[in-house]
Amino acid sequence: MQHDPDLILAGDVGGTNTRLALFRANQDACLCLKHEAYLCSKYDSLVQIIHEFCAGLDKQPDQACIGVAGVVIKGRCDATNLPWVLDESELASACNFSTVKLINDLEAAAYGVITLDSEYLVDINPYANQQQQGNQAVIAAGTGLGEAVLYFDGNRYHPFATEGGHCDFAPADDKQYELLLWMRERWGAHVSYERIVSGPGLVDIYRWLIDTAQFPELLETQAAVQLQDFAAVISLQAQQKQDPACQQALTLFVQIYAQEAGNLALKSLARGGVYLAGGIAPKILPVLQTDEFLRNWLNKGRFSSLLKSIPVRVVTHPQVALIGAANCLNRA
Repeated sequence: MQHDPDLILAGDVGGTNTRLALFRANQDACLCLKHEAYLCSKYDSLVQIIHEFCAGLDKQPDQACIGVAGVVIKGRCDATNLPWVLDESELASACNFSTVKLINDLEAAAYGVITLDSEYLVDINPYANQQQQGNQAVIAAGTGLGEAVLYFDGNRYHPFATEGGHCDFAPADDKQYELLLWMRERWGAHVSYERIVSGPGLVDIYRWLIDTAQFPELLETQAAVQLQDFAAVISLQAQQKQDPACQQALTLFVQIYAQEAGNLALKSLARGGVYLAGGIAPKILPVLQTDEFLRNWLNKGRFSSLLKSIPVRVVTHPQVALIGAANCLNRA
């Protein structure tokens, strides 16, 4: 089948889903022609998914850029939450691409964030200086917790990946310290922010509240989790105020999310803004817009005034990482 050098296959490989999109590149931007989502557990490899996606195309993309949740070293990545090993040269050979580039999924999201229109960004820090320039950062809670930084050289942003989500969780009060002790019993001595600020982490917060008899487990919640994703049930029950345990779990989740977002802002001196991406933030946007997030975001002692000036924006575009992967190749 004929290859089109202007077509780019973009990928976003997460712990639960793989998303692929076909883009046509031009000098200014990338136009999305098609996108699909696949449940990772149904496939043995990314190659299978790519073949399925490309089977119905009239023309094949000549190059691909794949964002993957994991550390990419010399074109190779052991996916963090998947039993897959991805390799640029192997993917290029198996899928007949002239070029394959693997990047961290949050690096891809960062490349995407800098292209988004304001309609896909919701500001949640009313005190921020929206005009100041400087480094930016992206933090994304989903199946895991990803973080990336965009270095600003005075003219252009340069995204780079981090694994900051795997840094040690630092409790900010006695209740969070009790949560940490429970998490250590469950996961061992090292408890990262990802263990808490993620879909599985929200479930663990809820389980801690139930296991330590701080709240009773409602029969309605027990029934709902048999039919739906556990974290989604907690989030929905909390926002609809139907289950006090779910409400408290989501409140703690938002507090700790805000704390780590603030930590990332300080570490990267992200005066240009911090973006909350990933699958969870848009789904809990009303809670992120409350004082609960802002109070914990600002709780940085002598540097509270700096945090007060930094924009915080929730990313609502569902394909930001795919846009970013295509943008990474297009601007190279």
